[in-house]
Amino acid sequence: MPTYAVETIDIVTLGAGSPLATMDLMSPFVWKEAARYRMMVRGVPDPLGHNDPTGVIASGWSDNGLEFCLDPVPAILPGNSPDNADAGGCEDPTVLVRPDRYVVYYTGVDARREQGAMMAASGPTLQTLEKRRVVLKAPAGEGNIKEATIVQAPDGSWRLFYEYAAAFDHGVAASRIGVATAAAIGDPWVALDDPFDIREDGWDNWHLSTGPICQLPGADPVMFYNGATVDARWRIGWVSFSPDYTRITGRGIEPVIMPPPPANRDKTDIAFAASSVVEDGGISLYYSLEDSILRRALLRYYP
Repeated sequence: MPTYAVETIDIVTLGAGSPLATMDLMSPFVWKEAARYRMMVRGVPDPLGHNDPTGVIASGWSDNGLEFCLDPVPAILPGNSPDNADAGGCEDPTVLVRPDRYVVYYTGVDARREQGAMMAASGPTLQTLEKRRVVLKAPAGEGNIKEATIVQAPDGSWRLFYEYAAAFDHGVAASRIGVATAAAIGDPWVALDDPFDIREDGWDNWHLSTGPICQLPGADPVMFYNGATVDARWRIGWVSFSPDYTRITGRGIEPVIMPPPPANRDKTDIAFAASSVVEDGGISLYYSLEDSILRRALLRYYP
């Protein structure tokens, strides 16, 4: 079976004066524009107070993909959105670069921190984003829709992969990965069958969450997804798709990335993939550890 293997792991840092300097860092969405790396990243107050937002989103840049300088003012802050759906926090940025604008999909958390919805903001720059609409929202009381991954199929249509909260079992929620399609960006999304499920005898036997999709020459599109056990021990694995995203063509047996033991036992046992950049014949995978620190893994594909 083809596989993806980690060659190196590097620390990702933010420069002095960052607006997220005192916060935990999560969801590093990184992409390249010409020779420069760009980033949007979520910051979470540490400790998180009762009235604090669950996240704010900042933008920045880097020349080497590891040391980022953030803009002095966050790009997306809670409030002033359609239906006031993000009054409680802004999480999980995913950036779609269009010819004339950026489209940022993110999770908006309601004022009571009870539900998350998929939202979209757009603008000619990351500093002039305007919140546009609620893209997907679960019915009241049915959990969250979050963690967007967006790709275009060969026929020009689009796929939106997302995490959602599935039915409860014995009082414990289970995350799953859903997918929707649209003919063009801005059209309504139409839900399809879930692309894949948990494996009852695997490391991903309870929770699933979306991760980035990329493609190397000669390989099928691959998602580096996030999976976990019932006690929320999250690891990063891979699953590949046919080019039209209609079927699964491969899935790794073991995780690609497992988190090291946390230095502080109070921290969460989690590695969570957020974005990828194809470069130098390999894949730079950006992820977070312990819901607080950023890393980049360099992956190689072995057919």
